[in-house]
Amino acid sequence: MKPISVFVCQKCGAQSPKWVGRCPECGAWGTLQEELKNPKTQKLKAKAGKKAAKLLKVGEITTDRTRRIRTGIGELDQVLGGGIIPGAVVLFAGEPGIGKSTLLTQLALKLTAGQNLKPRTTVYVCGEESPEQIKLRIARLSGEKKMGGMSNLLFLPETDVDLIIDATNRNLEPCPLVPQAASPCLAGGRARSGRRAKTRNLLIIDSIQTLFTTDLSGIAGSVSQVRECTQRLIELAKTRQIPVLLVGHVTKKGILAGPKTIEHAVDTVLYFEGERSADLRLLRSVKNRFGPTDEVGIFQMTDTGLKEVLDPASLLKPETRNQKPKPGSAAAVVFEGTRPMLVEVQALVTKTFTPMPKRVVNGLDRNRSEMLIAILQKHLHIPLWQYDVFLNIAGGFKVKEPAADLAVCAAIYSSYKNKSLLAKSVFIGEVSLLGEINMVSRMKKREKQARALGFKQVITASQVKSLSKIREWIMSDE
Repeated sequence: MKPISVFVCQKCGAQSPKWVGRCPECGAWGTLQEELKNPKTQKLKAKAGKKAAKLLKVGEITTDRTRRIRTGIGELDQVLGGGIIPGAVVLFAGEPGIGKSTLLTQLALKLTAGQNLKPRTTVYVCGEESPEQIKLRIARLSGEKKMGGMSNLLFLPETDVDLIIDATNRNLEPCPLVPQAASPCLAGGRARSGRRAKTRNLLIIDSIQTLFTTDLSGIAGSVSQVRECTQRLIELAKTRQIPVLLVGHVTKKGILAGPKTIEHAVDTVLYFEGERSADLRLLRSVKNRFGPTDEVGIFQMTDTGLKEVLDPASLLKPETRNQKPKPGSAAAVVFEGTRPMLVEVQALVTKTFTPMPKRVVNGLDRNRSEMLIAILQKHLHIPLWQYDVFLNIAGGFKVKEPAADLAVCAAIYSSYKNKSLLAKSVFIGEVSLLGEINMVSRMKKREKQARALGFKQVITASQVKSLSKIREWIMSDE
């Protein structure tokens, strides 16, 4: 029996057999979404000998299912918490052209190559691109000569989620959940009982917005289709213990396209960020049920794909560390995850010719930048209301913590006075509304990182108590 779909108002819960623009109950516009509803089919399934629900005691629960699959990409493993959990559903989100498909293609190549373990079968569902396009990418990433040994990498050019699930069930072998003492799913490749471990497989969906199910009448990418397809893939991952990686689109505002329930339903949500004009890429974890959410993976886009950046300080421009400082440039140490990173804050202050001065910010929070400009006007008596202020973080970084406040103020003041700051100095501190400089967390690690990179003077709240003392501490003797 074909499932029945109804249109449900997301505001009041009223149901309608067909879509209407305005809810007949509450009067809200555009709130009706298609959902599946077939009570008769559900009753038939319940009577068809379905296993009864079983309650588990704490002692009966094994933790062997949390054995992780190493991806072979160190930065990705760090963000995931050590690897991919069997049966986990991971959502990769990012802007178009940022490198999501490139990263997943490299992941598939790493897993099918084996990486000192038994090679794993990877099914790549190419809903956006054709297999020919992906093959060209593989040739660019690994070379033509190495493509002959990729028999474990399978492509599925399909967008019907039911056909994808059927093909996965027929071609991918699940990793069964058995007692820990005899589990065949250990990360080392062999069971404790001496049996050969079975292959852990992987399913990549590129992308979830291209999938659809014929049980719903909506087009692919609609809210109802995305929600239903995601739910079916989650059920596949949990019942078969096959990790599923989903690619998700983002809107113009930078948020994930589709219903918010997707982020709640999946196990891990990763955002791939960066400026397409620059080569730096950051992989952030905003949700992770099996690991931390404060880790960040750093990659660099090259002609041969994404390259891991093990030393973030190597991305800083050499002139920032070695050459003579210039007006409007200040260095700061911020944390990306658990790693301290040196960034360069650039400021340009020019006379305005408009009634409303411009405030252009790139790489910093705009509201906080405007607040720092107001603090400088108040406590240093600088008429910045007569000047345009442009702020930028060099290299495409995005700074979100307040540890860079002092560097931002120093760069603005330096550009306003047209004088360079102290040579080989770094500025670390949070600026309050009262013009005071406050200490930030993990100060010792920040200072250690700065001195390791050749910065001789670390200016913090210990040297500068307030912005009123900024003139005598940060300006050069020119």
